Amino acid sequence: MSFEIRDNEIYFMREGEAVRISACGRNSIRFQASPNCSIEEQDWTLMPKKVEAKAWVEENCAILETGEMRATLYGNGRVVYYQSGRKILEEKPELTFGMHFRNYRNTASGLWKARVTFEAAADEHFYGLGHEANGCFDLKGCTVDLRHVNAKCTIPFVYSSLGYGFLWNMPSTGRCELANNRTRWVSDCARQIDYVVIGGTPREVSGSFADLTGHAPRMPHWATGFWQSRLRYETQDEVLKVARRYKELGIPLSVIVIDYFHWTEQGDYKFDPKYWEAPEKMADELHEMGVKLMVSMWPTINEKSENYRTMLEKNMLIRTAQGQNRIFDFYGPQAIIDPTNPETRKFVWKKLKENYIDKGVDCLWFDEAEPEIHPEHFDNLILSLGRGDEVGLLYPYYYAQLTYDGMKEMGRDDIVTLSRCAYTGAQKFGALVWSGDIPSTFESLSAQVKSGLNMAMCGIPWWTTDIGGFYGGDINSEYFRELIVRWFQYGVFCPVTRIHGSRNGHDRTRDIIEPTGGDNELWSFGDEVFEILRGLVELRERLRPYIEKHLQIASDAGVPVMRPMFYDYPTDERCYETGEQYMFGDDILFAPIVNQGETEKKVYLPEGNWIFARSKEKYAGGKTYKVSAKLDEIIVFVKEGAEVIEVF
Repeated sequence: MSFEIRDNEIYFMREGEAVRISACGRNSIRFQASPNCSIEEQDWTLMPKKVEAKAWVEENCAILETGEMRATLYGNGRVVYYQSGRKILEEKPELTFGMHFRNYRNTASGLWKARVTFEAAADEHFYGLGHEANGCFDLKGCTVDLRHVNAKCTIPFVYSSLGYGFLWNMPSTGRCELANNRTRWVSDCARQIDYVVIGGTPREVSGSFADLTGHAPRMPHWATGFWQSRLRYETQDEVLKVARRYKELGIPLSVIVIDYFHWTEQGDYKFDPKYWEAPEKMADELHEMGVKLMVSMWPTINEKSENYRTMLEKNMLIRTAQGQNRIFDFYGPQAIIDPTNPETRKFVWKKLKENYIDKGVDCLWFDEAEPEIHPEHFDNLILSLGRGDEVGLLYPYYYAQLTYDGMKEMGRDDIVTLSRCAYTGAQKFGALVWSGDIPSTFESLSAQVKSGLNMAMCGIPWWTTDIGGFYGGDINSEYFRELIVRWFQYGVFCPVTRIHGSRNGHDRTRDIIEPTGGDNELWSFGDEVFEILRGLVELRERLRPYIEKHLQIASDAGVPVMRPMFYDYPTDERCYETGEQYMFGDDILFAPIVNQGETEKKVYLPEGNWIFARSKEKYAGGKTYKVSAKLDEIIVFVKEGAEVIEVF
């Protein structure tokens, strides 16, 4: 074994492993280790920064310091991390006598299954890892698969209550164990281990993480209002009829969405002219009403598509190591485009621009963005960047870049792409992530609140859900009518307020191979609900200046608009336990009702004085209160002295 210091970086070599430890950002230390005995330059989506650091060798160890962070690497291979002199993270040996740190198993030439194990701390809480409807807020005690599927987006980053963030900088499938006896990160397929430890409070870590992975652009004004969507509008006339009614009712509508199977064929990327006879005219009328138009695009393509042969022959599709490249069956076997290939991105964008953007479409909805494959054998996929189990988590990152690069080339800055999945860094491409096809239940609503707060800790500040859930909602039932109100109340206090879903019952207006859901407009759920929802849209309108102010802060500083209580109160232990209330910007505390029939809720107010928005009464912080909220009421507290109280 041997230590070497080069340019204030630690290099360490021992039998079967090479290690490099470097400063890569503000209070950020990067660890890389390779069983191939040489470190490869694989930043993936990470953007390392050159920062001041000092490294030196002491007896049987090497030390690196940057800012308030220190890493100590011992001669046996073990590494320990400190923040402001306090131990925050240390590797755990897998064998007796304190031996065996990091484990590798060869899977192919140059590729390994790898894992790193750390000591567990009993009082540690973890948050992040993207969104998954597992009902958990604090992820301590959870095992989480590192893979993308519908309704599960993996961002391999956690924030620890001990005061650090941990980025597993490896886009491979794998597993994260935040167990009581250990913390372990596993990669199914990699060339080397690569992770970053970022020290600081939640706000400090968010800023450093944004610097390392990219800042979200400024969200355009039009995206902060109310979005109308459903499965689905089948014709141009339907879209215009709905938009005109909102106009007649005086309800402000920002965006209306056209869902899938508006196209001629999967992979054609264009309107079916039989039912969308004049999309330019439709877009013009919508724009005159102040409404933006979003259209759904899928990455699936079949042999009937006019683009299939070209994309196949030019290797623009995901290939398979075994069997045909039809890896998703949806009304016929479908291949899937490969956006990790820059030529694919150029080709597909050209089609999207010609057939949608040039016809007045303002923004795109990238469904199936994981991508969805069946069976989920990522090791069978061959992408331009490598094997699916090595690079598969990158798919939605490059999928989002496809639109961003194209829009930028046109001179557009108001870039928002709704995506069912994302990966670290996708925020800089204007990715607005939604939580996928979730059930229309109160249990689902509760899980979404916790999912959104975990997503907020992952560097992607634009996030939303299908208000009302996606499937199983009966618009004529009292259950669903209560649910849609409570979910809409939550949606007002999300970065984007968007109603969507496939409701039970439909009146199909044309022949179409995929069933159409029932009505999903504000007036679809009865008169009482309509008046409540109208009032909530009006509240969202009044909140827009406040929301846009904090979205700009998110862009500038990496601070999410919607965030857990501990984000603003990191020394308050109670705030690490409150997963069904949260801060919305600096001044608003929102506590959504998430249980059927519930009309009161216990709310914990941290330090300071708070004003109850409904009554304008003052409440002292540091206490828990039982607060009532009838169906047409919300639970909002505002910091004393904040001007936003005037909108309630």
